[in-house]
Formats: sequence, structure tokens, C-alpha cells
Amino acid sequence: MIRVLLAEDQQMLRGALTSLLSFESDIQVVAEVSDGQKAWDVIQSEIPDVCILDIEMPYLTGLDLAEKIKNAHLPCKVMIVTTFARPGYLQKAMDCDVNAYLLKDEPIDYLIEAIRKVNRGDKVVSRDLAATLFMKEQNPLNEREIAVLQLVKEGCTTNEISKKLYLTKGTIRNYLSTSIQKLDVESRQQAATVASEKGWI
Repeated sequence: MIRVLLAEDQQMLRGALTSLLSFESDIQVVAEVSDGQKAWDVIQSEIPDVCILDIEMPYLTGLDLAEKIKNAHLPCKVMIVTTFARPGYLQKAMDCDVNAYLLKDEPIDYLIEAIRKVNRGDKVVSRDLAATLFMKEQNPLNEREIAVLQLVKEGCTTNEISKKLYLTKGTIRNYLSTSIQKLDVESRQQAATVASEKGWI
């Protein structure tokens, strides 16, 4: 049985979702609440398997709750369900490592299947947001490698980079070598191009 907390400040929507989820034999709504503070109280006492959280709620937002759950190292999976597709919200959701980010206009069957997937450990995101959410790659380059590749991008030679960064040419070559390995490319120019395309330099 998947134990679910539903936090949504719109009473009609909250009631409708609770009713629809109650028809599923493997899902149990352990609590439905109207604000973030009540949700946090229930989360701490019930430790639900999956928390379905609206973003904009009184007292604590869904993203505030996601951050609290993460910082408290609670095992609850977090699903953000929202009408908002703003980049800032998406970024914060990624930073909080939410398990799902769904738009409210998705079909109910999509939400139900997402609950099951999230409970199994999968990540789920509305199709319209798939290219934006959960796809951000971590920059593998360190500060020095970024600085060196930035100068490569500007067309500087090893000698020029050495002078600009006050590092030996051997050290510059080492940074270039590790950057090439990390980015799985064959040359410094390719490394600079890939890093630039990904927004890392």
C-alpha cells in the first residue's frame, strides 16, 4: 500500500483528488491538508511514502516542504503538482531533488501512474517540462579547468594561458588533459565547445 499525503489549498481540487485516489487499491491517502504547516506536521508524524504538494500554499510552500524533507533526511518521496511552469520554480525543485514535477492539467491517470513510479524510485516530469527538469547536468569541471577552457574558447595558446593565469605550461596542459577526459572529447577545442554549449564556461 502506498501511503500518500495530499497538500493542496484549493478545497475542491483537494477533495476531488482524494476521492479519485481512493478508488485505487494500492494507494491510501493518509491525510489531506490545506496548508504547508499542517502538511509538515503530518509528514513528521506519519512519514508518508509519497507527498503530493502544491507549490503555492499558506505558511509553507511545496518547495519549502521539499527542502525541509530533504534536510531532515526523511524517506518520503516528493511530488510537486502545480499550475506553474516557471524556470525559477523548476530550478528550486531540482535543487531540492524532488521526485516528480507535474502540471495540474495532466490527466488523473498520469498522476496515479506517477505516484506508483515515484514510489518505486523513478523520477517523473510532465512531458512539456521534460527538457527542462531533471535534465540539468552537473558541471564536472573545477574552477581552474573552467578558467583554462574559457581562454581556449577565446583562442589563447598554452603559452598565453600560462601567462594570464600565472601557471606553468605543464600545469595548463594537465588541466586541459583532465578536462578532455572529463568531457569525453578528443581535443582542447572540442572540450571548450562542449563546455560552452552546456553553459559551463
